[in-house]
Amino acid sequence: MSDITSYDMLINGAFVPASDGARFDSVNPATGAVWASFAAATADDVDRAVRAASDALQGPWGQMTPSMRGKLLGKLADLLAENSEAIGRIETTDTGKMFKETRWQCQYIAEYLRYYAGAADKLHGDTLPIDKPDMFVFTYREPLGVIAAIIPWNSQMFLSATKIGPALATGNTIVLKASEHASAPLLEFGKLAKQAGIPDGVINIITGFGDPCGKTLTTHPSIARIAFTGGTQSARHIIRNSAENFAEVSLELGGKSPFIVFDDADIESAVNGSVAGIFAATGQSCVAGSRLYLHEDIADEFLEKMVAIAKGIKIGDPQADETEMGPLCTTGQMSLITEQVALAVEQGGTILAGGNAREDLGGLYFEPTIIDCPDQSMSLVQTELFGPVLAVQRFKTEDEVLALANDSDYGLAAGIFTTNNARALRLSQNIRAGIIWVNTYRAISPIAEFGGMKHSGHGREAGFQALMDYTRPKTVWMNMSDDPIANPFQPR
Repeated sequence: MSDITSYDMLINGAFVPASDGARFDSVNPATGAVWASFAAATADDVDRAVRAASDALQGPWGQMTPSMRGKLLGKLADLLAENSEAIGRIETTDTGKMFKETRWQCQYIAEYLRYYAGAADKLHGDTLPIDKPDMFVFTYREPLGVIAAIIPWNSQMFLSATKIGPALATGNTIVLKASEHASAPLLEFGKLAKQAGIPDGVINIITGFGDPCGKTLTTHPSIARIAFTGGTQSARHIIRNSAENFAEVSLELGGKSPFIVFDDADIESAVNGSVAGIFAATGQSCVAGSRLYLHEDIADEFLEKMVAIAKGIKIGDPQADETEMGPLCTTGQMSLITEQVALAVEQGGTILAGGNAREDLGGLYFEPTIIDCPDQSMSLVQTELFGPVLAVQRFKTEDEVLALANDSDYGLAAGIFTTNNARALRLSQNIRAGIIWVNTYRAISPIAEFGGMKHSGHGREAGFQALMDYTRPKTVWMNMSDDPIANPFQPR
């Protein structure tokens, strides 16, 4: 037990255990061994965190100028970049994500905080050319209040930054619930927030399970906005919970994103884009390009190249430089993927690469898998697996592939590879997805907002729009006349 790292929650500037002493363990998915222990928040603990955030609104944070808030966010960004290697190592241990990716993500995520640091004093209201004489009317934007942010394990540093950045820049306070599957990186980030001088109670980080931790947070009467990233089933609970407090809700959910390659595309570029789209992060990405649609004239050539790459991907220790794909994070994912691959074969699918768990490696490893699917209705084509499994289909015409791309409950992202710009624009307008990548995939920037349609959620994160979403406009009417207001009950 001496090798197990013990983490407590960050509430009101102090790291504290659960009020009843309850804890839960985290397993390193690369080895299958318990490596860390976390406090399991009770309803009382959640209430303490929300009250701390509410109190911070009335304290120094609430009186701070936007420029000063921006300076603190900028300092936090610098600390995150400086500690990217240490936090990356911990995130890799906790989630199984490749260290090469977690280290880079921490460095780049600092840019999101810098973006919002610079934007903190750029949000302003308007004066209105009102249609009433002697009235001066203006608006300004004020913070919503306490934000409840629920973060998944798979891109937790990125998805916390897209919430913390705009929320703090605009003067809100925040309670983050870390994923019970991997909470350590967010708690390490909490240490940096204290080091940056963020006042106590402005950022609170709680750990625990959906009930009571998540339920208490999303129903709490002091919560003004719920920013959730996760699965559709949990999102349904959150929407119901928000009926208790009428909090605003944004949902960034899953996807089953189409990756479309036409016969005029640069094949090498498209193959590499598809490999990155489905096998990067072991496919554990909400925007994974898990449905590959190939024009029939180039399908065989494309698949020959892609299968060769998939079979050569080095699977293993995510901390090692030579490794190209690490393990899955949870046993639940392994079970779902194993079941769906077997079902795909029963339904007529042909495995072109992979298809097996790698139990010999000692952790939750699954081979990069490509399956030729003859039917759009197959479960593999419709179900988000959150793993390195690609469903492939062929098409003949633009209209046909548009219908196939939109034939999904999800609508988060899509990739289009073609040299025909008119076609790319047509499809970009008509594919029902919130993010469209043309001749690229998985590109991100703090300047560009993202979000989904349909069962992939609603609301947007990142970009300047997020500043608007974390504030509300207030309208002020000022009577400039020296004359007294007329008695409404006296005839004129």
